[in-house]
Amino acid sequence: MNGVHDMGGMDGFGKVEPEPNEPTFHEQWEARVMAMVRVMGANGGINIDSQRFARESLPPEVYLASSYYKKWFLAIEDQMVARGMVGRDEVDAGHSLRQSPPLKRGKFAVADVERVMVRGSFGREAKAPAIFKPGDKVRAKNINPLTHTRLPRYVRGHAGIVERINGCHVFPDTAAHDKGENPQWLYTVVFDARELWGDDADPTLKVSIEAFEPYLEKA
Repeated sequence: MNGVHDMGGMDGFGKVEPEPNEPTFHEQWEARVMAMVRVMGANGGINIDSQRFARESLPPEVYLASSYYKKWFLAIEDQMVARGMVGRDEVDAGHSLRQSPPLKRGKFAVADVERVMVRGSFGREAKAPAIFKPGDKVRAKNINPLTHTRLPRYVRGHAGIVERINGCHVFPDTAAHDKGENPQWLYTVVFDARELWGDDADPTLKVSIEAFEPYLEKA
């Protein structure tokens, strides 16, 4: 979807100032939010792509004013309500008011902790050969879906060169909406800065993105 979250290629947001020796969490509640998201993913209640879409769907003024883990918290709250795991009245009350529906993989136990601490694999077996190969000139499709996509706005409609094939992976655009994994080939595509931003761009600058096959067409 198009939204304020897709900031690539935009200016006017000020200088990025990294925090020296930044801790993993600034407050204890941030660690609890991360744990909740990992547990809900491990039990099949959500997935990484549905959580991303939920964050993208936050109102612009909320998204821009929220910290990293505040976005996570608001997104998991919205997902749990939308999927019928909890009621909005329970969120307002701060505790359960009724029996929750069962999750796909049952209750979460201490024995499951180590499993969810290992990052999942999203590589899948290909159902067909890759359409493109390194060196091919391709164009990012000019799409503006209302649903989730990983194709940045600033490359849409622009031509680049396939640099590498990165295997076949779960397609976020369908996984985010519970429409299946729909594995797709993933490519690294390189764009010249002037192709993206015109003649005033730095001619020595190149931008690489990873783009799924459905995002691309021959140029």
